[in-house]
Amino acid sequence: MGNTITTTNFNFPGQQSIYKGKVREVYALEGDVLIMVATDRLSAFDVVMPKGIPYKGQILNQIATKMMEATQDIVPNWLLATPDPNVAIGHACEPFKVEMVIRGYLSGHAAREYKKGKRVLCGVPMPEGMKENDKFPEPIITPATKAEKGDHDEDISREDILKRGIVGEEDYLVLEKYTMALFQRGTEIAAGRGLLLVDTKYEFGKTKEGKIVLIDEIHTPDSSRYFYADRYQERQDRGEPQKQLSKEFVRQWLIQNGFQGLEGQAVPEMTDEYIQTVSERYIELYENITGETFIKADIGNIQERIERNVLEYLDNS
Repeated sequence: MGNTITTTNFNFPGQQSIYKGKVREVYALEGDVLIMVATDRLSAFDVVMPKGIPYKGQILNQIATKMMEATQDIVPNWLLATPDPNVAIGHACEPFKVEMVIRGYLSGHAAREYKKGKRVLCGVPMPEGMKENDKFPEPIITPATKAEKGDHDEDISREDILKRGIVGEEDYLVLEKYTMALFQRGTEIAAGRGLLLVDTKYEFGKTKEGKIVLIDEIHTPDSSRYFYADRYQERQDRGEPQKQLSKEFVRQWLIQNGFQGLEGQAVPEMTDEYIQTVSERYIELYENITGETFIKADIGNIQERIERNVLEYLDNS
């Protein structure tokens, strides 16, 4: 198996703090600059898998970068530079404590809730008579926020967000507007690749100047679900599952091997052969989503490469 990066411990000039998320590690520097390192860690059911996936961090970082560049004319974002395949550098922001989830189709969590008989999700009504993976008449925004206890996301309505003061009304209207605009652009980009953007999530923050900007990843296979447009309607008419482009294949493999992140369940062993297939699948996702051939970065010593590239950028900026 090739080399992977699953944890970092850099000490950059002017470094003030480190935040380690499930997949990304964020270094805060003086001058309100953030260095975000996309590791090769794989997370599913809110659990980080014990082994890294070669090139996964590079893939997520480069898709997110391309998508931010393709949407910066309609929504401002935090990004300043990408000096390394696994690294994004940008403005420090105060994140809003909501994820703006938007759905164009009745899939995933929404479909599971619908099957339980629910016709309202996050305060938004869903039409009667739909079946899984049907397209909504219009995209719906179904926000999520971190639960007060634990690290999992919980559904929340617009009314509750405003009532609890999680986001002020003026700011929330901007978040909704940006979410709709990004999803529309993402849908258009996907259509050009023969794909349907099914659902996704966006995260936003506010700069110290008070500007609302897009942060974190955008339109990646970890944050979004895609269907292949070819034969979509035929599959729906026949009641067949849709061919998906997301990390759902990892979740399904875990479920088949008795793991859904529940208490007492052990993560199944991921052999080198299986990890290789996951890496190849992520490369396939990259090439389908971007329409470009994936160019593997040098992974001889990823930590050394990242440090060298970041220091060079900081010296010249």
